Order: sequence, then structure tokens, then C-alpha cells
Amino acid sequence: MAKSKSLMDVVMWIVGILVSLAVGFGMTDKVLVVRWIPPIITVIAGWIVVIGTIIGIIMALTNK
Repeated sequence: MAKSKSLMDVVMWIVGILVSLAVGFGMTDKVLVVRWIPPIITVIAGWIVVIGTIIGIIMALTNK
């Protein structure tokens, strides 16, 4: 039982990474926009998401 929960945790972690990177890169490429927010702020926010995701991946992998 614990093994399947662990596998589900890994799958959800990978899905979270992929979604975060997809949204972040979509914002940096100006494909995803947020209404009433200037495009430059959206691009900056996209880079923050991408960098934060990469830092989170590195921290999670070095913890294990």
C-alpha cells in the first residue's frame, strides 16, 4: 500500500513540474496572457515560475 502511494506521489510531482514549466514558458513566450496585466509583467512572472520550478527540482533531488 505504501509503495502505491509513493508511486502516486512521484507521478503527481512530475505532473506538477510539467504544468509549472508549461505555464511558465507559455508566459515567457507571450502565448499565455493575463488580462489587465502588462505583458512585461507576465513575462517576468513566467520567468519567476520557471526559475522557481527549477530551483524546487534541484532542492527536492538534493534532499533525497
